[in-house]
Amino acid sequence: MSSEGRRVYLFGAGRADGSAAMKALLGGKGAGLAEMTNLGIPVPPGFTITTEVCREFYEKGQAPEGLQGEIAVAMRRVEEIAGARFGDPDAPLLVSVRSGARASMPGMMDTILNLGLTSRTVLGLARRTANPRFAWDSYRRFIEMYAEVVLGVRRHDLEELLEARKKARGAASEHDLDADDLRQLCGELTALARANRAGADFPDDPDAQLWGAIQAVFRSWMNPRAIAYRRMYGIPESWGTAVTVQAMVFGNMGRDCATGVVFTRDPNTGERVIFGEYLVDAQGEDVVAGARTPEPISAMQRTLPDAHGELVAVCERLERHYRDAQDIEFTVQQGRLWLLQTRAGKRTARAMVKIAVDLVHEGTIGEDEAVLRLDPDKVDELLHPEVDPCPESEAIAHGLAASPGAAVGRIVFTSEEAQAWAERGEKVVLVRTETSPDDVSGMRVAQGILTARGGLTSHAAVVARGMGKCCVVGAGGVMVDYARQELRTGDVTLRRGDTLTLCGTHGLVFQGAREVRPPRLPDEYETAMAWADARRRLRVRTNADEPDDAARARAFGAEGIGLCRTEHMFFKPDRVGAVREMLLADDEVGRRAALAKIFPMQKGDFAGIFRAMDGLPVTIRLLDPPLHEFLPARREECDEIARETGLDAARLWRKAEALREVNPMLGHRGCRLGMTYPEIYETQVRAIVEAACEVAAGGGHVEPEIMIPLVGHEEELRRMRALCERVAFDVLAERGASLPIAIGTMIELPRACVVADRIAAHADFFSFGTNDLTQTVFGLSRDDAGRFLPFYVEQGLFTQDPFVAIDRDGLGPLLRMAIEKGRAAKPGLKIGICGEHGGEPSSVEFCHQLGLDYVSCSPFRVPIARLAAAQAALREKRGPA
Repeated sequence: MSSEGRRVYLFGAGRADGSAAMKALLGGKGAGLAEMTNLGIPVPPGFTITTEVCREFYEKGQAPEGLQGEIAVAMRRVEEIAGARFGDPDAPLLVSVRSGARASMPGMMDTILNLGLTSRTVLGLARRTANPRFAWDSYRRFIEMYAEVVLGVRRHDLEELLEARKKARGAASEHDLDADDLRQLCGELTALARANRAGADFPDDPDAQLWGAIQAVFRSWMNPRAIAYRRMYGIPESWGTAVTVQAMVFGNMGRDCATGVVFTRDPNTGERVIFGEYLVDAQGEDVVAGARTPEPISAMQRTLPDAHGELVAVCERLERHYRDAQDIEFTVQQGRLWLLQTRAGKRTARAMVKIAVDLVHEGTIGEDEAVLRLDPDKVDELLHPEVDPCPESEAIAHGLAASPGAAVGRIVFTSEEAQAWAERGEKVVLVRTETSPDDVSGMRVAQGILTARGGLTSHAAVVARGMGKCCVVGAGGVMVDYARQELRTGDVTLRRGDTLTLCGTHGLVFQGAREVRPPRLPDEYETAMAWADARRRLRVRTNADEPDDAARARAFGAEGIGLCRTEHMFFKPDRVGAVREMLLADDEVGRRAALAKIFPMQKGDFAGIFRAMDGLPVTIRLLDPPLHEFLPARREECDEIARETGLDAARLWRKAEALREVNPMLGHRGCRLGMTYPEIYETQVRAIVEAACEVAAGGGHVEPEIMIPLVGHEEELRRMRALCERVAFDVLAERGASLPIAIGTMIELPRACVVADRIAAHADFFSFGTNDLTQTVFGLSRDDAGRFLPFYVEQGLFTQDPFVAIDRDGLGPLLRMAIEKGRAAKPGLKIGICGEHGGEPSSVEFCHQLGLDYVSCSPFRVPIARLAAAQAALREKRGPA
């Protein structure tokens, strides 16, 4: 229970029990409605059932005792404010029943409108409004929603009845059906529901309808699409959803009525203009579903000027009050404006950055707040390529630019196909007439989304923007034929598997694969990142194995290289043979002969990386190849190596079989390879130091750091350090040069954490290899865990995949132990991480809390890590929330 023991919070007539500060209890929708009510903004009256009731609903398997009575009391108050009675055949009060979690989950849970209509109240609504068609259309909508959401009738079966009725009347849409058609259709829909429920009648009692709807909305918190969405965005299952019951206002009573969605700033660009759409004579689901093409909000100034003027004033007031761009749902009933929701508007990364910076310049928020408002993961959107060139004249279809970027992929028509094709490595574009929440899983894996119908606030547009996916909606000339698996536009027909290119920035669709170019960062990006950099303590490096990657990472703000994987330099076809020859050699002479081929390749790569990172530290990990990645898997590969080297193919195959390991990730790799075959590490160190000397001689500033991998015992590091120092001193003496060269180790085994004080005696730095450390702590293989880890996450055993975000409970204590022991033995020891966790925001925050010096991540994750590090410092400064 809440601190007050309340389960139902009222709002209406200028007073509300709740406020914006109660989002955790009332959900975003309920808190927003309460706040708007308290501000005197016109909001239809209603009440919110708390998220705590949802949690109790799932804990006990049923709604808490006494809740129905509290709802009945709240409903009486809503009746007083609305001047109508629930179930009254003469003046019926109708309500909506909506979900509303703490975090916005657009379309993922269920909603029911027009609840309270029965065989009696529909007649009263027709008399009261003098509009029978409106009454029966509202009843039709209610039956369809209730039958699907509460009674489990298939949507397709319900839609078939509507389509049959339209066909019989020669109607282009349901708007062409008259009151008598709609009355007969309602009878057919309730008969279908009765058949679906094994003879039980469609509920004709408003109280029974309400109780069924409330429970259904609570149940929708655990429907598959909501679960998938929460998993995608890290929303805890324990939060639950609130349920808001609110008096209906109608946008579908005639030409002086409308419904729409507006953003107080453009959610694509961040421009300070009111952006949105509306439909005359429509209900809210018409806009979201894209069943009709909406008008831009600017057109409302002509059709409903008074309501438009009031809406503009409300938009300005709400943005000023919340100090952020808002997403607002509204209805106009017979010329009167009503607000149904306000929340922080979802926006593209470009808009996110511009809005945050503009709000600072406008004096609305400070720089700290602006940095905290930026979503680190969304920064990745700014790095997406764009179609280049993008000639409108060559597009086969035009739609609305719903979410920017470029997408090139093969056409699929279902979410299930998108997932299946993506799993086998295909890049796909999901093409739909319109999307629904059931398509979210397919949208997630697709490169982009194209819909034939829908507007800029349709489901496809909102969800794609939230995901950072390229999306084009409302491509009116596109016909999607699911039966034939075809997309037709003009005289062009494309089939499943054909390639399509989308330009989400301009709303264009191209046949085939188009060229793409790197993105252009918004002007405000550098300003925002400068604010972030000024506030973070944690440094950010990159994992890069080639000069091009190093240069790209530096352009993204990397402050050095935290991991250069030398074995990755040999995955190219023209290089892998030399490594195989070395590994398959029978003796040191053979290995040195192969190493002589490897040496110039390594030296050239190191020199290129040093130049790209001029003046910044570069940590190079000595060879750490799990042997299975390099050994020939087939006899044909041995034959090819034999032809290239002149060696006997049969002998090479026997050698490969002898080297093959049951668990290569825990086998003869890392420093174990250097201990048994020291000539390998000798060659690599010579290549590193010679390259550093040559770059320095040319005027460059180099800071090489040599990292010994997979150390589990201090003696391994002592011996390997001695080898590195001997070779380095020899090269420096030969060159008459002097360079600072640090030698450290990768902490990636539990034992290394436990004896970190002893290992630190021989190390200039530690770098946690959190990928391998996660493997060894959990006893998981990265190569195989994908088969069952998703199940663990789905079942709640893991809140997150431990290879994605650092496991603070299991891995965290080991990291702390190693840091404390290492720095106790060697004060000031430099420590960072170089696993892929270094680019994941919650892991970056944990690294800040641990007191690490830096994180290292892939080049495209560098801006994310920079921002996450700044936010970690700001949250620490602010203290507990």
